[in-house]
Amino acid sequence: MNAEYIQKRKQFYSRISNFWADLYGDEYALYDVRMVNHAQVEKIRMISKYVSTIFHKTAHLLRNADDETLLELGFSKSTLPFIRLQTNNAETVISRLDLVEVDGTYKVLELNADTPTFIKELFYVNKKVCEEFRVVDPNDCEEEILSKVVTSSIMKACTNCNDPYVVFTSHEHNIEDQYTSMYLQSVANLKSTYVPLSKLQIDKEGLYDPNGRKIDVLYRQTFPIEQLILDRGERGEKIGEMLLDLVLNQKLGIVNPPSAFLLQSKVVQAAIWGLHEENNAFFSQEEHTWIEEYFLPTFLEKDRFVEEGHKYVKKPAFGREGDTIEIYNSNGELLFEDKSKSYTEYTPVYQKFVELPMCTFPSVRGKQRGHVMIGSFLLNGEPSAIGFRVGNPITDNLSYYLPIGLE
Repeated sequence: MNAEYIQKRKQFYSRISNFWADLYGDEYALYDVRMVNHAQVEKIRMISKYVSTIFHKTAHLLRNADDETLLELGFSKSTLPFIRLQTNNAETVISRLDLVEVDGTYKVLELNADTPTFIKELFYVNKKVCEEFRVVDPNDCEEEILSKVVTSSIMKACTNCNDPYVVFTSHEHNIEDQYTSMYLQSVANLKSTYVPLSKLQIDKEGLYDPNGRKIDVLYRQTFPIEQLILDRGERGEKIGEMLLDLVLNQKLGIVNPPSAFLLQSKVVQAAIWGLHEENNAFFSQEEHTWIEEYFLPTFLEKDRFVEEGHKYVKKPAFGREGDTIEIYNSNGELLFEDKSKSYTEYTPVYQKFVELPMCTFPSVRGKQRGHVMIGSFLLNGEPSAIGFRVGNPITDNLSYYLPIGLE
């Protein structure tokens, strides 16, 4: 049976070009479909809209906060002018909520507002899997909406030209990053070029491709701002800050927009929960109900969880793929941690622990059981494609992609 699975999986995914069915020498995309019903899909999208509303409303508040408050929230001084710059009608063009099913409802673990991945899987590959298994794709038509949103965001990012020179970029040696960027390039209804990050050139007047052509819009779907600001040139010049200056001076447009970086920080969730606990009038009573129902208690200190005897999760304000996340028991003793420690320098937040539900799934290693996390995309803040990752208690870059179909 397992040999049959391996053969069918290999044959199927070999037909999908520019896709990373395997990652780091191991299986990533499963040859299977987990069925969901209409009610589940509608509930996830409804909750995603409520959560999106809360995040976007909070962004307006934080953007107007003083420097001291933003520094306390973990933002570096060099990024403050940048996060206050709003260049798009939406706070973020493509973002992804990570949700978990808990006691018949859904709780938000975090919002990946700046550089979310899992895009090609849900908007393109999932429909191919559904065709293979002859079931309905719950994300049907979402790729068409994605195309319109990406195209529109590029035009809005370019304020000084009618025929912009658009470049999509990523680290060239990471196939997930590269193929995600190239997929977005393929759905954009505009002339564009793909150029690896290492081949871009910059000075005080602009950003250029290897041929010296000035770039009007840079689409950097997989290149996080918190890494960008640390970039240095061969002579030590702060090329990340130079790029931000180009954006501030309207010499370059970027997508996702600068405002997405503000919402990327998990400290925003601590701010939301703090406003909720004091029943602050900033949120309406209906919005307070949403926060109570769909958000998890999140703080800048662990004391509350230890005092009240709750398990909790320690997360860096900026981080991805489970990197640097730790799970503690009610006594503050470490239970589980991700081996990667790339984000230890960032302000940590402490969030109430909730158990991810389990499911059984086939794989090249035979039947397995894993923890299920739901990815729910937002396009310009509106609910869109959804999908599942399964794996460890901390969803990391080794977790599987599990396609979904509609009953």
